Amino acid sequence: QVHVVESGGGLVQPGGSLRLSCAASGSIGSIYTMGWYRQAPGKQRELVAAITTGGSTNYADSVKGRFSISRDNAKNTVYLQMNSLKPEDTAVYYCRVRTINIYWGQGTQVTVSS
Repeated sequence: QVHVVESGGGLVQPGGSLRLSCAASGSIGSIYTMGWYRQAPGKQRELVAAITTGGSTNYADSVKGRFSISRDNAKNTVYLQMNSLKPEDTAVYYCRVRTINIYWGQGTQVTVSS
């Protein structure tokens, strides 16, 4: 069984920062890509950032220069450092782990509001 657990969401004021973490555990095998997606109310889930085992990264245009993704392969953990947060970043953030299968976390709420 595979577990994907996110943490680090919460309420933050515009311009603030948050750091999300996601740990994968269980009989997961080799992990290829780990990434973060988000889904705001009434909108489709979208890619925020992803990182390969080798460290190559990909970001949505809307978060480039503000968010940074990193990964600890030994711990099967991925992080998302979010700076200069905007109200439009408000969403549920999901961790996605790709092996020969795809696994999702349960999501963590990020709310940016004054």
